[in-house]
Amino acid sequence: MGNSNCHRWFARLAALLLASAMPAAAASDPLASLKAQFALPDEQVNFVEAKLVVDQLIDPSTDTAAIRRDLDRWERAVRSNVPAGSNGRQVLDALLKTLYEPGSWNDGKPFRYDLDDPLGKQPANKRLATYLATRKGNCVSMPILAAILGQRLGLTITLSTAPEHILAKFADDSLHMWINVEATGGGYKRDDSYIRDTGISQTALENEIYLRPLRPHEAVGVIANTLMEHYAREGNGAALMEVADLALIANPKDTVAMIWKANASYLLIQSRYQRKYPNAADIPKELVSDFQRLSVENLAWFERAEALGWAQKTPEQDAAYLQSIQNEKARRGQ
Repeated sequence: MGNSNCHRWFARLAALLLASAMPAAAASDPLASLKAQFALPDEQVNFVEAKLVVDQLIDPSTDTAAIRRDLDRWERAVRSNVPAGSNGRQVLDALLKTLYEPGSWNDGKPFRYDLDDPLGKQPANKRLATYLATRKGNCVSMPILAAILGQRLGLTITLSTAPEHILAKFADDSLHMWINVEATGGGYKRDDSYIRDTGISQTALENEIYLRPLRPHEAVGVIANTLMEHYAREGNGAALMEVADLALIANPKDTVAMIWKANASYLLIQSRYQRKYPNAADIPKELVSDFQRLSVENLAWFERAEALGWAQKTPEQDAAYLQSIQNEKARRGQ
């Protein structure tokens, strides 16, 4: 999910009503639209609205009307593949078929994992407009689109996470269980496969920081991760801290937000103190307590995430993953 370098930085109606009330608030609070998404009760959370808010905060030129038109078209395409009298699982199968299998419904051009940017280093590739235009996605854009369309189709679907990965979860009423939708592969995957493939520890499982179907307002925090990444890239510690706090209020076990919050503390230390006072002894006495607080919080949030089972990805894991990408590219003749 784009966080492999984090630890190195430091030792429908409701939405329309909210949108109509947004301009005045946004003038004084740039994050007002995002805060409104987090404030919605679960039954009113709309994944596309949350994603568009995040993408527009990152890129104000985002054409949300064009994205909505594209989503309408894809929803119609999925519905055309749903047999009469289908249950939820069959609707989900039709969704996966429409997106990932070549056919007239997608002009023979299915959505595929972007093997040219496997680590998601190009920020634009995580935005919905890019994914819809290129049909090449990653573990951010792909599960979020699946959840958006699934929600539009009336499915009980949400997001979940594994280490540095996002997946979708579907409530299968016929089986009375949650099913993992691995959108990067266009199919299904068992919990034990994620545990093995991503190295989820027993501590992480016991603390339920991974593979748990997130409540809709918790999923908004996952969607907002790209905004946190954006503010970190800009060096905007204050904004990063504010978004991380929103995500942690929604889900106190959001270890990704914890790592971003730790990074936000470091960015604030840089902007408030390190650049102005290269020698810590020169920090004015009245500011020392704030400097010390930020220093403590930086380490404390890493420690809190680690205590819950979060772990820094190792170079060996990165190398193995990149090798698997090269193998897949060779298989496809790329």
